[in-house]
Amino acid sequence: MSVVENVVLRFPEPFRSLALKHRELLKFAVVGGTCFIIDTAIFIGLKSTVLTDKPVTAKIIATLVATIVSYVLNREWSFRTRGGRERHHEALLFFLINGVGIALNSLPLYVSRYLFDLQEPHVSRLVEEVADFASAQIIGTLIAMAFRWYGYKKWVFPEADARPRKGQGTPAEIAEDVEGLGHS
Repeated sequence: MSVVENVVLRFPEPFRSLALKHRELLKFAVVGGTCFIIDTAIFIGLKSTVLTDKPVTAKIIATLVATIVSYVLNREWSFRTRGGRERHHEALLFFLINGVGIALNSLPLYVSRYLFDLQEPHVSRLVEEVADFASAQIIGTLIAMAFRWYGYKKWVFPEADARPRKGQGTPAEIAEDVEGLGHS
């Protein structure tokens, strides 16, 4: 049983059934949270040091690194039973979807900085930093995340149960196991 399923077993009903039903979404969210931390750390690190005058470039680099980590984790964990494409075709589609995701993620920062002029000397340094974080790390990430979730399920990993589960039963068998644990 996976780590997520072990954690979910501790949830009270009806949350347990809901979480088991949407385990793929939960795993996607965990991968997303991990990649958000990676992206944020790299973005802030680059923007604070070598790319102080180029925040959009810092954001693009940070998102590229997080995207590579995301591919490995999503393919091997979140969507490991999904597939339907040859590996090279799947990877190409993944990075194409993420290319659009990078643009969607960077667009709010671009708008904030260059259309709304939320940068020094037009605003204080604090306002600039808050606007950069909110537009790049919150708004941009949420927009790109919604697009990626849709794109991964629709185009990258289109077929459910295309690859066998490793040492796990079907969702119905796991649900029966969970119900059985509540009665023991």
